Amino acid sequence: MFGFSSLYRHARFGSDSGAVNAIENYLNPGTMEKKTRDYAFFYRCAEDMTFRLNPDEIRLRAAAARSLSSPCKLCPRKCGVDRPSGQRGYCGAGPVPQVASVIPHFGEEPPLIVGGGAGTIFFSRCNLSCVFCQNHQISQAGIGSLITAEELASKILDLQNEGCCNIEPVSPGHHLPGLLAALAVASDQGLGLPIVYNTNGYETPEALDILDGIVDVYLPDLKYSSDEEAMRYSDAADYVATARSAILKMHSQVGDMVLDEDGRAVRGLILRLLVLPGNVSGTLENLTWIRENLPPSVTISLMAQYAPLHRASQDPLLNRRITEEEYDRILDFAWDMGFENAFIQDLESQESGIPDFRSVKPFEWD
Repeated sequence: MFGFSSLYRHARFGSDSGAVNAIENYLNPGTMEKKTRDYAFFYRCAEDMTFRLNPDEIRLRAAAARSLSSPCKLCPRKCGVDRPSGQRGYCGAGPVPQVASVIPHFGEEPPLIVGGGAGTIFFSRCNLSCVFCQNHQISQAGIGSLITAEELASKILDLQNEGCCNIEPVSPGHHLPGLLAALAVASDQGLGLPIVYNTNGYETPEALDILDGIVDVYLPDLKYSSDEEAMRYSDAADYVATARSAILKMHSQVGDMVLDEDGRAVRGLILRLLVLPGNVSGTLENLTWIRENLPPSVTISLMAQYAPLHRASQDPLLNRRITEEEYDRILDFAWDMGFENAFIQDLESQESGIPDFRSVKPFEWD
């Protein structure tokens, strides 16, 4: 999640030429200290983005996802438990989806919150155990309620009726069968919003094959460039190769970000990199990998919002926020690498957007 939407700016790095269009409702042209950058928004119109699987095909995909849950290989851990019978593996999820909150959310990247915000579904449990997780109340402590596919479909349609610009399941991979079953029901009843798949990046190719044609926008993290750090801080020794492979597959399905005439993301990839203190995240190395394996037009999101939450306050490397100098170094590197599209945050974002899922309204926005 992100801080206040007013803190987000879109930088079109690289080219100074071409047709650059401002979307004034959420972007302000400006400059960055040290280097002048154009903050107007470059986009492709999405009039031809009308493809969507029909509800019956989504039901078939839900059945395919269920087949991956017994023995369970929905995520790269492939723990092999029999989820339909109630066995629980590493993530702790059972046969029925568990959801902590379903709300319009205004802390995401600007193209994801146009109008009535992102229609977020915060799923409980997780296949990682990040020591700094800001959603630890739901990902590790397990706050949330069991919900049927029909009940979840009703909540999804409520988000559409409230004016949300998309449906954004957050950390849904371990609940994929239930999510897809709900999307099939909602599609039968008139769901017409883009699906934004918000993921930690730790996904299998089989799960992504199931999602092909259902997900419109992928919103993955790339948390680390070192498996040693991934093991230390998220308990995932194979994270780097797994996430990088998944990100390449996501991009092959949806391509670069595409916006409609209102500035809403309707297709594409937005790749998030949370900057951790002391470059523990390996952000510089990951930017190099991205530049070498994806086009310069790919949209990256350089996140300054890190706060030493959960168990991070006990770690000597992670027990502080990042500094302005650390973040500026990342921005300068992205500039020099030739990235063309990037979302950036002000350091004030470290003070905002921290949820409390014990509340009916987990996020407080000014």
